[in-house]
Amino acid sequence: MKLIQTTILSCTILFSISCESSTKKKNKEVLTNETEQLVKLTDEELQQYDVAYFASGCFWCVEAIYEDVIGVKEVISGYAGGTEVNPTYEQVGKGLTSHAEAVKVYYDPKEVDFATLVKVFFGSHDPTTLNRQGPDHGAQYRSIAFYTNDKEKKIIEDYIEQLTKDKVYDDPIVTQVERLDKFYKAEEYHQDYERLNPNNPYIINISIPRYNRFKAKYPKLLKKGTH
Repeated sequence: MKLIQTTILSCTILFSISCESSTKKKNKEVLTNETEQLVKLTDEELQQYDVAYFASGCFWCVEAIYEDVIGVKEVISGYAGGTEVNPTYEQVGKGLTSHAEAVKVYYDPKEVDFATLVKVFFGSHDPTTLNRQGPDHGAQYRSIAFYTNDKEKKIIEDYIEQLTKDKVYDDPIVTQVERLDKFYKAEEYHQDYERLNPNNPYIINISIPRYNRFKAKYPKLLKKGTH
């Protein structure tokens, strides 16, 4: 009985940690590595690269994974898939908009193609859970693979068809395949969140384990020297 009670307590603590709840004190939060110098490309430099968009749960986790993929030059956390103009994190996190947390991925097509980024997308989250990833619940955490042209749409749909045919998952894939309408960049404190807040409980218990699961599955897709 004591073992069961301990297990229940552990699960309760874990699932009380969420992407939204971890920033309720964001204004008072001190960045652990605020002196860390991140190399950031200018907007002009980024224009030379192709762009892809994905939503698969808390954008802190998704950003951290894509940042370490070979050929990816920059990842921006933000909001997409909704109709409201200029959504805020407070609105999206509380499910008050139709947007999902998403990322904008700048990549060099000479080093990595869109098909590989789609592979990363499906290989780094559970596409069979509707409006949920781990402890994060709500449509703002739904799975969406965005496309900007018919070629990208076909790549996504063909990959879903292949995953289904190969029975990779026990349950049906519920990922939405949508044309990207508008992407809104999230507030600045969300950018590079995992790197700058390594001691955040959500990062320790959810984000890093998710990254490590992906790393174990696809180590060859990651840049050398990644965490």
